[in-house]
Amino acid sequence: MPQSMTIGHLLRRLQDLDPTLPIRLAVSPDWPFAHYVAAEVVVRDGKAFIVDDGQEGYLPPSLRNALSWS
Repeated sequence: MPQSMTIGHLLRRLQDLDPTLPIRLAVSPDWPFAHYVAAEVVVRDGKAFIVDDGQEGYLPPSLRNALSWS
């Protein structure tokens, strides 16, 4: 994936997933928490921002391993 992902890239990555799956953001290897995604998306300065809606808790160890964040 390119570092500068577009809406098109993201849509292609998500299109085959079960639409009822909850979604979380895995934010930082140094502070490995799962974050909720807010319903709000803000477009400013030619970019779409997906809004963080707070922490759910630590990322599961299996996910940290899959991301090589362990």
